[in-house]
Amino acid sequence: MSRQILGLMALLLFVVCAATVGAQAPGSPQLTASALARRVDQHYNQLKSLKTGFSEQYDGLGMHRDESGTMLLRKPGKMRWEYSSTKGKVFVLDGKYAWFYSPGDSQVQRIAASQLDDLRSPLRFLLGHTKIESELQGLTVAGASSGNYVLGGVPKGQQKRIAKLTLTVTGDGVIRSIVIEEVSGARTAFNFTNEEPDAVIPESAFHFAPPAGIPVVDALPPV
Repeated sequence: MSRQILGLMALLLFVVCAATVGAQAPGSPQLTASALARRVDQHYNQLKSLKTGFSEQYDGLGMHRDESGTMLLRKPGKMRWEYSSTKGKVFVLDGKYAWFYSPGDSQVQRIAASQLDDLRSPLRFLLGHTKIESELQGLTVAGASSGNYVLGGVPKGQQKRIAKLTLTVTGDGVIRSIVIEEVSGARTAFNFTNEEPDAVIPESAFHFAPPAGIPVVDALPPV
Protein backbone atom coordinates (compact mmCIF):
# COMPACT_ATOMS: atom_id res chain seq x y z
CA MET A 1 0.00 0.00 0.00
CA SER A 2 1.43 3.35 -1.00
CA ARG A 3 2.28 6.18 1.35
CA GLN A 4 -0.32 8.23 -0.51
CA ILE A 5 -3.07 5.85 0.62
CA LEU A 6 -1.66 5.98 4.15
CA GLY A 7 -1.93 9.74 3.99
CA LEU A 8 -5.53 9.63 2.79
CA MET A 9 -6.54 7.32 5.61
CA ALA A 10 -4.87 9.61 8.11
CA LEU A 11 -6.53 12.67 6.68
CA LEU A 12 -9.83 10.96 6.98
CA LEU A 13 -8.84 9.91 10.78
CA PHE A 14 -9.46 16.04 10.96
CA VAL A 15 -12.42 17.69 11.07
CA VAL A 16 -13.46 26.91 13.10
CA CYS A 17 -13.70 29.19 15.04
CA ALA A 18 -15.41 31.82 12.83
CA ALA A 19 -18.91 30.39 12.93
CA THR A 20 -21.34 32.02 10.50
CA VAL A 21 -25.02 31.70 9.72
CA GLY A 22 -25.61 29.84 6.44
CA ALA A 23 -28.53 29.10 4.19
CA GLN A 24 -31.59 27.37 5.58
CA ALA A 25 -31.96 23.72 4.64
CA PRO A 26 -35.28 22.98 2.91
CA GLY A 27 -38.00 22.49 5.50
CA SER A 28 -35.56 22.74 8.43
CA PRO A 29 -35.08 25.37 11.13
CA GLN A 30 -32.20 27.72 10.49
CA LEU A 31 -29.01 26.64 12.26
CA THR A 32 -25.72 28.41 12.70
CA ALA A 33 -22.54 26.57 11.77
CA SER A 34 -21.58 26.61 15.44
CA ALA A 35 -24.86 25.04 16.58
CA LEU A 36 -24.76 22.36 13.90
CA ALA A 37 -21.13 21.53 14.67
CA ARG A 38 -22.08 21.00 18.30
CA ARG A 39 -24.83 18.59 17.25
CA VAL A 40 -22.31 16.55 15.26
CA ASP A 41 -19.90 16.51 18.21
CA GLN A 42 -22.66 15.48 20.61
CA HIS A 43 -23.92 12.69 18.35
CA TYR A 44 -20.53 11.03 17.99
CA ASN A 45 -19.19 11.80 21.44
CA GLN A 46 -22.03 9.90 23.08
CA LEU A 47 -21.58 6.76 20.97
CA LYS A 48 -19.70 3.78 22.31
CA SER A 49 -19.47 2.04 18.93
CA LEU A 50 -20.59 2.46 15.35
CA LYS A 51 -21.10 0.32 12.26
CA THR A 52 -21.70 1.91 8.88
CA GLY A 53 -21.35 1.15 5.19
CA PHE A 54 -19.01 3.38 3.23
CA SER A 55 -18.04 4.18 -0.32
CA GLU A 56 -14.83 6.01 -1.23
CA GLN A 57 -13.98 7.86 -4.43
CA TYR A 58 -10.54 9.29 -5.09
CA ASP A 59 -9.49 11.40 -8.07
CA GLY A 60 -5.98 12.81 -8.36
CA LEU A 61 -2.51 12.31 -9.79
CA GLY A 62 -4.12 10.93 -12.93
CA MET A 63 -5.85 8.14 -10.99
CA HIS A 64 -9.42 7.25 -10.16
CA ARG A 65 -10.29 4.84 -7.38
CA ASP A 66 -13.78 3.74 -6.36
CA GLU A 67 -14.07 1.41 -3.35
CA SER A 68 -16.63 0.39 -0.75
CA GLY A 69 -17.08 -1.70 2.33
CA THR A 70 -17.95 -1.59 6.02
CA MET A 71 -16.45 0.60 8.73
CA LEU A 72 -16.49 -0.37 12.41
CA LEU A 73 -15.65 1.99 15.28
CA ARG A 74 -15.31 1.28 18.96
CA LYS A 75 -14.13 3.53 21.76
CA PRO A 76 -11.55 4.10 22.87
CA GLY A 77 -9.60 4.57 19.64
CA LYS A 78 -10.41 1.45 17.61
CA MET A 79 -11.44 1.29 13.97
CA ARG A 80 -11.69 -1.20 11.11
CA TRP A 81 -12.24 -0.49 7.41
CA GLU A 82 -13.01 -3.71 5.57
CA TYR A 83 -13.23 -3.38 1.80
CA SER A 84 -15.81 -5.51 -0.02
CA SER A 85 -14.63 -4.07 -3.35
CA THR A 86 -11.15 -5.55 -2.76
CA LYS A 87 -11.51 -8.75 -0.77
CA GLY A 88 -8.94 -8.95 2.01
CA LYS A 89 -8.01 -5.25 1.98
CA VAL A 90 -8.15 -3.76 5.49
CA PHE A 91 -7.19 -0.77 7.55
CA VAL A 92 -7.22 -1.60 11.26
CA LEU A 93 -6.61 0.76 14.16
CA ASP A 94 -6.25 -1.38 17.29
CA GLY A 95 -5.68 1.44 19.76
CA LYS A 96 -1.89 1.16 19.62
CA TYR A 97 -1.05 0.72 15.94
CA ALA A 98 -2.69 1.33 12.60
CA TRP A 99 -2.25 -1.55 10.12
CA PHE A 100 -2.61 -1.31 6.32
CA TYR A 101 -2.74 -4.30 4.01
CA SER A 102 -4.15 -5.21 0.61
CA PRO A 103 -3.80 -8.64 -1.06
CA GLY A 104 -0.84 -8.61 -3.40
CA ASP A 105 1.16 -6.15 -1.29
CA SER A 106 4.68 -7.33 -0.52
CA GLN A 107 4.46 -6.02 3.04
CA VAL A 108 2.13 -4.92 5.81
CA GLN A 109 2.50 -1.27 6.77
CA ARG A 110 2.24 -0.33 10.42
CA ILE A 111 2.30 3.06 12.11
CA ALA A 112 1.85 4.11 15.74
CA ALA A 113 -1.69 5.37 16.38
CA SER A 114 -0.25 8.40 18.16
CA GLN A 115 1.37 9.54 14.92
CA LEU A 116 -1.97 9.53 13.15
CA ASP A 117 -3.65 11.27 16.05
CA ASP A 118 -1.04 14.03 15.98
CA LEU A 119 -2.19 14.87 12.45
CA ARG A 120 -5.68 15.65 13.72
CA SER A 121 -7.17 13.60 10.96
CA PRO A 122 -10.91 13.88 10.21
CA LEU A 123 -11.85 10.48 11.56
CA ARG A 124 -10.96 11.39 15.11
CA PHE A 125 -14.25 13.13 15.72
CA LEU A 126 -16.09 9.92 14.83
CA LEU A 127 -14.25 8.40 17.78
CA GLY A 128 -15.24 11.33 19.97
CA HIS A 129 -11.78 12.91 20.00
CA THR A 130 -12.46 16.38 18.62
CA LYS A 131 -14.62 19.47 18.54
CA ILE A 132 -15.31 20.56 14.98
CA GLU A 133 -15.23 24.27 15.82
CA SER A 134 -11.67 23.97 17.13
CA GLU A 135 -10.54 21.83 14.19
CA LEU A 136 -11.74 23.84 11.17
CA GLN A 137 -11.01 27.42 10.26
CA GLY A 138 -13.65 29.58 8.56
CA LEU A 139 -16.53 27.24 9.38
CA THR A 140 -19.61 27.82 7.20
CA VAL A 141 -22.97 26.13 6.80
CA ALA A 142 -25.28 25.88 3.80
CA GLY A 143 -28.49 24.06 3.04
CA ALA A 144 -28.38 20.82 1.05
CA SER A 145 -30.92 18.43 -0.44
CA SER A 146 -33.20 16.18 1.62
CA GLY A 147 -33.10 18.56 4.57
CA ASN A 148 -29.38 18.05 5.13
CA TYR A 149 -26.70 20.66 5.71
CA VAL A 150 -23.15 21.15 4.46
CA LEU A 151 -20.47 22.24 6.95
CA GLY A 152 -17.24 23.46 5.37
CA GLY A 153 -13.86 24.76 6.49
CA VAL A 154 -10.10 24.29 6.30
CA PRO A 155 -8.38 21.95 8.78
CA LYS A 156 -6.05 23.88 11.08
CA GLY A 157 -2.38 23.20 10.39
CA GLN A 158 -3.20 21.65 6.99
CA GLN A 159 -3.74 24.83 4.96
CA LYS A 160 -0.80 24.08 2.67
CA ARG A 161 -2.27 20.70 1.78
CA ILE A 162 -6.05 20.90 2.19
CA ALA A 163 -8.03 23.54 0.31
CA LYS A 164 -11.36 22.59 1.89
CA LEU A 165 -13.06 19.90 3.92
CA THR A 166 -16.84 19.56 3.80
CA LEU A 167 -19.26 17.45 5.81
CA THR A 168 -22.80 16.72 4.72
CA VAL A 169 -24.81 16.15 7.91
CA THR A 170 -28.40 15.75 9.02
CA GLY A 171 -30.05 18.22 11.36
CA ASP A 172 -29.45 15.67 14.12
CA GLY A 173 -25.71 15.70 13.52
CA VAL A 174 -25.31 12.43 11.62
CA ILE A 175 -22.54 12.56 9.02
CA ARG A 176 -23.61 11.45 5.55
CA SER A 177 -20.41 12.31 3.68
CA ILE A 178 -16.91 13.78 4.02
CA VAL A 179 -15.17 15.43 1.07
CA ILE A 180 -11.48 16.39 1.19
CA GLU A 181 -10.25 18.76 -1.54
CA GLU A 182 -6.48 19.07 -1.66
CA VAL A 183 -4.48 22.06 -2.87
CA SER A 184 -3.02 19.80 -5.56
CA GLY A 185 -6.49 19.30 -7.04
CA ALA A 186 -6.93 15.77 -5.68
CA ARG A 187 -10.35 15.00 -4.25
CA THR A 188 -11.43 12.24 -1.87
CA ALA A 189 -15.10 11.65 -1.02
CA PHE A 190 -16.47 9.27 1.60
CA ASN A 191 -20.20 8.50 1.79
CA PHE A 192 -21.74 6.68 4.74
CA THR A 193 -24.93 4.60 4.78
CA ASN A 194 -26.94 2.40 7.13
CA GLU A 195 -25.43 3.80 10.33
CA GLU A 196 -25.88 1.51 13.36
CA PRO A 197 -25.11 3.46 16.56
CA ASP A 198 -23.78 1.43 19.49
CA ALA A 199 -23.62 -1.73 17.38
CA VAL A 200 -22.38 -4.88 19.12
CA ILE A 201 -18.88 -5.43 17.70
CA PRO A 202 -16.55 -8.17 18.97
CA GLU A 203 -13.12 -7.17 20.22
CA SER A 204 -11.61 -9.57 17.68
CA ALA A 205 -12.69 -7.23 14.85
CA PHE A 206 -9.90 -4.86 15.88
CA HIS A 207 -7.11 -7.42 15.96
CA PHE A 208 -4.86 -7.75 12.92
CA ALA A 209 -2.63 -10.74 12.23
CA PRO A 210 -0.21 -10.28 9.30
CA PRO A 211 -0.57 -12.98 6.62
CA ALA A 212 2.00 -15.75 6.87
CA GLY A 213 5.24 -14.84 5.13
CA ILE A 214 4.36 -11.15 4.69
CA PRO A 215 6.82 -8.86 6.54
CA VAL A 216 5.68 -5.91 8.66
CA VAL A 217 7.39 -2.55 8.10
CA ASP A 218 7.06 0.62 10.12
CA ALA A 219 5.71 3.27 7.78
CA LEU A 220 6.59 6.94 7.86
CA PRO A 221 3.88 9.30 9.12
CA PRO A 222 1.74 10.82 6.35
CA VAL A 223 2.62 14.41 5.49
